[in-house]
Amino acid sequence: MSREGSLIKNTLILSLGTFLPKLTTLITLPILTKYLTKSEYGVYDLINTLVSLVIPLITMKLEMGTFRFLIDCREDKEKSSGIISSSVTAVVPISMVAVIATYVVLICQGYTPVLSVLICMFFFLDNIYTMFQQVARGLGHNFIYSVAAIVNSVVNMGLIVVLVWQIKIGLSGLLLSLDMALLVTILFLMISLRLHQYYSLKMFSRNTLKEMFSYSWPLVPNSLSSWVVSLSDRLIVTAILGIEVNAVYAVANKIPSLFNTLQGTFISAWHENASVSIGDKDSDDYYSHMFDAVFTIMIGIMAGLVAVTPLLFKILINQNYAEAYYQMPFLFGGMICFSLSSFMGGIYAAHKKTKSVGITTVVAAAANLIIDLLLIHFIGLYAASISTFVSYLFLIVFRMIDVKKFQPMKYQMKKIAVYSLAIVAMCVISFINNFYMNLFNLVFGVAFAFYINRKIVKVLWTSIRNKKKNRKGD
Repeated sequence: MSREGSLIKNTLILSLGTFLPKLTTLITLPILTKYLTKSEYGVYDLINTLVSLVIPLITMKLEMGTFRFLIDCREDKEKSSGIISSSVTAVVPISMVAVIATYVVLICQGYTPVLSVLICMFFFLDNIYTMFQQVARGLGHNFIYSVAAIVNSVVNMGLIVVLVWQIKIGLSGLLLSLDMALLVTILFLMISLRLHQYYSLKMFSRNTLKEMFSYSWPLVPNSLSSWVVSLSDRLIVTAILGIEVNAVYAVANKIPSLFNTLQGTFISAWHENASVSIGDKDSDDYYSHMFDAVFTIMIGIMAGLVAVTPLLFKILINQNYAEAYYQMPFLFGGMICFSLSSFMGGIYAAHKKTKSVGITTVVAAAANLIIDLLLIHFIGLYAASISTFVSYLFLIVFRMIDVKKFQPMKYQMKKIAVYSLAIVAMCVISFINNFYMNLFNLVFGVAFAFYINRKIVKVLWTSIRNKKKNRKGD
């Protein structure tokens, strides 16, 4: 199979485990915003975001080292067993120690024992789930990876309906739903991957673990910096403006994060594809071509999403969070810059330049924090959304320049400038929030998305027509 064919196949498979979970999240959003108080929702958002800090810290991103090393030995069960056994043997006890420490901290902060246990279970189970997910991908079982994500989201949605909507036990019910869903999914992964055939304490290897850690630990600054960009906004907003304003900001991120979901599956597949293609003779042209194609597709998706945002907001978001709408234009800009920088991250990973990935995101995180602190007293919540946009803009510009130091790249700068200005104009119109201008945005956004991706649309349309003709011929 060609590189492009393999990339498309993996993207479609991974999409199964992305779109349905996001759909269930949107379905449960009205329930959570109605039956949780703003304070409870704000606490939940902080807990959920803190996971992205705790897991990289306690595992040193070992799950990504496991994924990368498994790619190189998929056909060698003995080596795969050594990698999985070493990873799991290290992660489980480390996670348990971290959870005990977390429980003590929560109790000292005034959380009830029940709530503290539920939070700790969430941290531990999510850590194990993340590891098993990357094991599935590393072994080449992307379909199992996707099904596991679907199982997790469907079970979680069902439990939220029962515990939060019907029984009405608030934050405790939500956390219990998350914990039970993770537990069920972990069992599913263990059975589907037949992990008992790969795991053996005798296969544990310090040298293997050391090699994986040498690859993965530079990714920790990258994860922590991403966390700083994400969580620093929430912590600063909570500390200065209050937990209820943080809830507004959390809701403001929901629709823009749809874009991250739409492109996230492709980026995951791309990281694998970029590593496999690193030794090809035409890799320079291939990476440049892929950047141009991905940029065009992402701009088209973003144009469509911005166009339908006024309608989505009215359908999905409770009117108590009406002020969240005006944060979204800035967050849209941040999301597209972040997505493109994630694409560049695949090239860094292919060259095993994990230290460079960490450095670039550390600088972006610092910029986000400084802008937040400088502006929040003057423009309030807008400081969080603007700082997110500026920091991610810096990240993509920095990486586009930096990556050329070790990987020749050609960028179509005129195209990038024109398409970017079109998205900026759409975001400005969306911010104004006038009915007729929103209608114009809808027409323009859809037309623009189809026009710039007309070649892809034509190929897809031709493929569909040919399939219909073949069926009639049969």
